[in-house]
Parts: sequence; structure tokens; C-alpha cells
Amino acid sequence: MKNIINPSYLSEEKIKEIRKQFETASPCKHVALPNFLLSNVADTLYQNFPKLETLNVKRKSINENKSEEYHLDRYHSQFNELRDFLNSAEMYTWISKVTGIEGLSSTYDSLGSGIHQGGPGSFVDVHVDINMNPAAKLHRRINLLIYLNKNWKDEYGGALEFWDKDVKNCISKVMPYFNQAAIMVTDETSYHGYSKINIPDDESRKSFYIYYYTPAGKDFVYRDSRFKTRPDESMTKTAITEVKETLKINIKRFLKAIGITSLDFQDKNKK
Repeated sequence: MKNIINPSYLSEEKIKEIRKQFETASPCKHVALPNFLLSNVADTLYQNFPKLETLNVKRKSINENKSEEYHLDRYHSQFNELRDFLNSAEMYTWISKVTGIEGLSSTYDSLGSGIHQGGPGSFVDVHVDINMNPAAKLHRRINLLIYLNKNWKDEYGGALEFWDKDVKNCISKVMPYFNQAAIMVTDETSYHGYSKINIPDDESRKSFYIYYYTPAGKDFVYRDSRFKTRPDESMTKTAITEVKETLKINIKRFLKAIGITSLDFQDKNKK
């Protein structure tokens, strides 16, 4: 399969350098890689990124405001080509070397890959991710995000924030600059999110995502996503969030126990 990643990231020497950065990052393992895709590929994705209103999966609650899509065949062919490459044997080998996690792979559903987009005021509160693709019975280990925001200004905000395990302090940030990739481990303490963005009406925060998995072993324990509020947020929001998240987790645990594995009820455009 034709490579579409910046070739400077493919040498064994560079892979070792990236892995060292990844493993020594705090508060969780992560690394930012600027100019990740070939420039022509990134430009094509940016120029053909879907309009926000065409994305039918709307995630809007007290804890998030964004839209997403994983039916990439509805859009420019470059999106499917990117997905296919990120699901190739070559990419699986590369991401395993970079992270030190053997046997990584992905899927083609909403918990595999797709696009995220947020307009003015978009945000995603600090959270840990679901640790499983329930339908595929795979253990989620790595998130790879590729940002596609040309001319993004620091005053817009929208940095990917990494918080300590007690969600008391933001330790590290990755700005969503054009063609910058963020690779992060996802586990029970990898709290991350982005604050409300302040952008012009004709701008949006755009990214391509893919999640990588390993087989769920016999001792694997399912854990759902969980939002937490930041220290400067109101007691009211904190209380509502805690009640909402506890109810969500208990309901989804019950549904999973009775055999319902497709738990994404916000997907309004399933085929």
C-alpha cells in the first residue's frame, strides 16, 4: 500500500526517538508529531473536509459539544484512503513500534476511525475513554488524532489537554495545528479533553481519529468512558456530571450484561 505518512517518521532511528518521547511524557504516554501526513494528502483532506452540518452524529450534553462521522465513503476518496492506510499491516507495525504495544489493530466502525468536528463554542470535558470495542471484543489501547486546522491561532484555544489522574492539574497540551498528529495511550488514568473554543463563525476544529486495539484477554475488565469536571467549574455542574456518568455507566453495564453490545445510541446514521 502506498505510504501517505511523512517519510521522516519511518526510519528505525526516528521511531526509537518517537518512542522515547512517548514513553517519557507526562501525565500519560503521548507524543505530538507535526507534519505527520504527506503535505498533498493533508491539503486534500482539509480542502474536502465535510461541512459541520452534514455530520449526523451530534454529541451535545453538559459535558461535550461536537459532531462526528465514520461513514467516510460519503465524502472525498482521500478519507477512505487514509483510513485504509491507517488500517494497513505497515501502519499496525509502525504504531506498535512507536508505542511498544504489540499486536495493535483497528476496526471500521465508529469505535475504529472517523472524523470529529466542532464549531464555535465546541468543547469536550476531561474524560477517560471506554476501554473496549464491545461488538468486536477488543481492548482499546491507543488513540491517534490528526488535526486538520489551517491557520489555527493560539487564542482560539482547543488544545488537547492532558490532566493528572485526580483531574486537579493540566500537565501537558497539544495544539490542534494543521497536519499535527497526537498519539496517546488510553487507560484508566489518561484524562484528556479540550476547553471551549473561541473561533470565528466560519471556522471549525477538525480532526481525523483512529483507535487501536489488542485482543481482550480473559482477565480483561470492561470500563466505560467517564467525564470529570475541571477544578474551576461550578459545584452544580460537578454534581450533575457525577450523577449523569454514574447512571450512564450502570445502564450500559446492564445492557452489556444482557447481550446488547451496540451501545452508541447517539449514532443517528447507521447503515
